[in-house]
Amino acid sequence: MRLDVVTIFPEYLEPLNVSLVGKARARGQLNVHVHDLRSWTHDRHHTVDDTPYGGGPGMVMKTEPWGDALDSVLADGYETGSGAPALIVPTPSGRPFTQELAVHLSARPWLIFTPARYEGIDRRVIDEYATRMPVYEVSIGDYVLAGGEAAVLVVTEAVARLLPGVLGNAESHRDDSFAPGVMANLLEGPVYTKPPRWRDRDIPDVLLSGHHGKIARWRRDEALRRTTASRPDLIERCDPGAFDKKDREMLSILGWEPDPDGKPYGRFWRRTDGVEE
Repeated sequence: MRLDVVTIFPEYLEPLNVSLVGKARARGQLNVHVHDLRSWTHDRHHTVDDTPYGGGPGMVMKTEPWGDALDSVLADGYETGSGAPALIVPTPSGRPFTQELAVHLSARPWLIFTPARYEGIDRRVIDEYATRMPVYEVSIGDYVLAGGEAAVLVVTEAVARLLPGVLGNAESHRDDSFAPGVMANLLEGPVYTKPPRWRDRDIPDVLLSGHHGKIARWRRDEALRRTTASRPDLIERCDPGAFDKKDREMLSILGWEPDPDGKPYGRFWRRTDGVEE
């Protein structure tokens, strides 16, 4: 995979040289290019922003530097045979970035990121390049940062770890929170390692049993328990068909029941005896 980032703060992307992403780069699994947007300015002050039309506070990033930068990046990528590009625009007004989207992006050969500053990029830039390639406007959460570089790091790490050969164990992400399949819309439960006792705290006996079926059931139950406690909205969005009989029994214990008309699970309208809210 090729990955290009155009930014006014190239130093912000230094973490791409460490951990799994750095190792993937060293092995040639991820080809990363970080570009300084100011290299495509033509005035003595390297200006990349201007006042917004219509008035209001803040500044807006200009069309000319972004257009020249993206044209240059695209020309280089096409010349080196990088494949079909996709533009990733980090913005709080974008679609939520999810594990499902990370899986989708990990199958693409070339991602170009446009982390903005100030009030964002002149909309005409996004509209222009949407005629040339797929554009994904993505949000990493319901909050606003000073700029999009942190979001680039988040998206890159989520995507890069899914590339073949990046993780030491190819099955490591199968049971992740939100992983497509049985873990879709669920949070991963607690995990444990040696020693079996630490400060008078024991690990659950089932994990020492060697009974793979019971261990799998325990992990599934713990995923349901944690999701119910931390993200009940995820349970509400689940298709009832995704739950087997044992899942339904656990959900009932946790205070959930099917809607009378058979629609997805809904929270009990009152506290169930013996169930913690």
